Amino acid sequence: MSRLTELERARLRWRARRGLLENDLIITRYLDAHEAELTDDDVAALTQLFEMGDNDLLDLLLARKELEGELDTPRLRTIIGQMRAL
Repeated sequence: MSRLTELERARLRWRARRGLLENDLIITRYLDAHEAELTDDDVAALTQLFEMGDNDLLDLLLARKELEGELDTPRLRTIIGQMRAL
């Protein structure tokens, strides 16, 4: 399990920037709390989330929708659970 370099962390935070402030706040709180322990698998899972549309992502983060299809993985369930708990 490799730790993220400073550059990788900066890139992850840049990709995490969203059009909806609510998404930005939730994701930033998550990264503030968990960034130091993220694995390559976590970053890959987060990247999948960041490819979602803003409204769909917000529905997911606010538990108005659940993960489905290719996004319904144990790793993403854990990450979404952590985001919702913050």
